[in-house]
Amino acid sequence: MVDAVRRAREAAGRAAARVTGQALGPYQSAVVRIGFAATWLFFLLREFPNRAELYGPDGPWSWGLAERLIDSNHAFTVLMWSDSTLWFELVYAVSVLASVGLLLGWRTRATSVLFMVGVLSLQNRSVFMGDGGDNVIHLMAIYLVLTRCAQVWSLDARRARTRGTATAGAAGPVLWGVLGVVFAFGAATGRFGNGWLAAFAAVWVVCGLWWLVDRYEPQGEGRAVLDVLANLLHNAGMLVIMAEVCLIYATAGWYKIQGSRWQDGTALYYPLGLDYFTPWPALSALMAGSGTLVMLLSYGTVAVQVAFPFTLFNRRIKNVLLALMMLEHAGIAVLLGLPFFSLAMIAADAVFLPTGFLVWLGVRVAARGPGGRRARAVEPVPDAAEPVPVAVPGPR
Repeated sequence: MVDAVRRAREAAGRAAARVTGQALGPYQSAVVRIGFAATWLFFLLREFPNRAELYGPDGPWSWGLAERLIDSNHAFTVLMWSDSTLWFELVYAVSVLASVGLLLGWRTRATSVLFMVGVLSLQNRSVFMGDGGDNVIHLMAIYLVLTRCAQVWSLDARRARTRGTATAGAAGPVLWGVLGVVFAFGAATGRFGNGWLAAFAAVWVVCGLWWLVDRYEPQGEGRAVLDVLANLLHNAGMLVIMAEVCLIYATAGWYKIQGSRWQDGTALYYPLGLDYFTPWPALSALMAGSGTLVMLLSYGTVAVQVAFPFTLFNRRIKNVLLALMMLEHAGIAVLLGLPFFSLAMIAADAVFLPTGFLVWLGVRVAARGPGGRRARAVEPVPDAAEPVPVAVPGPR
């Protein structure tokens, strides 16, 4: 009995040391960051000619209707700070730039906050625009702020390696200074709710404290304490992202089971006959003409979605179902004309990709770029079952 208690304590100690000692899943968090930033960026660029109708002053969801709704649900959007066209254009442009910055991993802590503000502001301004993919982007934009998603595959990581410090340069303080001025204006004019006021104040103060510690005591106890807290927050954020993906698939699968069209295997047939969901009418007609194929795809979709959360305990089965779900979303993008929904779901699925595959993919991509052979030589190739030892840049 004593030995069992001792072993349990040792296991708990090792688990605690692992969770607090490093930000786990650096490659997974990086690919999630890149995936969602790219999805939102491509959406904003594609809808640029229609931006005023979707989220701006020319939309059917008028300023007055948006104001009444936000007064009741207390959603966050800086677009309601002013009804001027210039303010809308500025917010839209900043959203595009923040997406580019997050995609490249430039000053990621600041750009992740800007990315979240842009996503929430545009989506909450016109809540009836978009589809289920927007809901996923909405949630993940918040979760990404909690993570250290620039450990690899980012300009921040490259700067940390080449300059020896994660906060080198003046861009970080200047960017946070501008954000601080905007935050102070919003707080002074009462434009933030109490929850958002506390959240933004905490982010700004903590990142300022981190900059001071990095500048004056980079190897001291203060930096070690901040690293532990940041690792805990990152690992909790990654756990929430994984739980969110499992919840999405579990609820989608179990709700499908309750539908008669999914039960008889004909659910896929009906969207294939709608003009709105048939970008390739000939291909849709070909698939809808095969009852066996429609039945297999309908039943297969339900089976994969319901089973996926339970396969996390078996790595091989999980990887197989993960590949099937990504192929399913690719099919939805092509057959039903929902590319951004599919990209958002694939980016969310990427949190479960095995580390070995992501490292191999990164090496292959780096080998095709400038300095490819050198990148191949220095890229670490860890065991997929072990955490990846990487330098962790601090907040930007």
